[in-house]
Amino acid sequence: MGSAQSVPPEMRALAERTGFTSEQIEQLHRRFKQLSHNRKTIRKEDFDTIPDLEFNPIRARIVHAFFDKRRNLRKAPAGLAEEINFEDFLTIMSYFRPIEMDMDEERLESFRKEKLKFLFHMYDADYDGIITLQEYKDVLDELMSGNPHLEKESLRAIAEGAMLEAASVCMPRTGPDEVYEGITFEDFLKVWKGIDIETKMHVRFLTMEAIAHCY
Repeated sequence: MGSAQSVPPEMRALAERTGFTSEQIEQLHRRFKQLSHNRKTIRKEDFDTIPDLEFNPIRARIVHAFFDKRRNLRKAPAGLAEEINFEDFLTIMSYFRPIEMDMDEERLESFRKEKLKFLFHMYDADYDGIITLQEYKDVLDELMSGNPHLEKESLRAIAEGAMLEAASVCMPRTGPDEVYEGITFEDFLKVWKGIDIETKMHVRFLTMEAIAHCY
């Protein structure tokens, strides 16, 4: 893929769907070939060659997300793919594409919703459409894994506090002694309203030394 003119028609169609420019597609294709060692597909173990991703506390969840067929790759049936091709790779990378300044309000809202859906799926480990207290705690546990001074009970307290905060936003009448047991995607959208998703999900296109940051 030496120039924008060499982008195959199917990739141009995907570019229209994902919002990538031809130059970004070329750059991502070079990165894909590097990861796959010039094979047509990549597997989970190929991500082991990304140094910055190795130190991300939720590395396993990020890599897992690349192979989530129905929820992220938009394919059926549900489950995990054993390997993904470049089109799949580009689909996942589109979730990390920066928001464009010239997006109108409708496109911006749709794009933000897609990003949040991807993030929601990383929390919802059992695919049931609800982030439970335990699932939220598991993510916190991974995020705080580098902090040896944070005890398990402290993590649970943080998770319960987050659940109660979500409840106050989504279910204002929840009692003070009640723990909000499950965050739906609609709840998730309410909790994240007004929060800059760009600081949580981004990708470095220029060097591509790290695939993604997502926390």
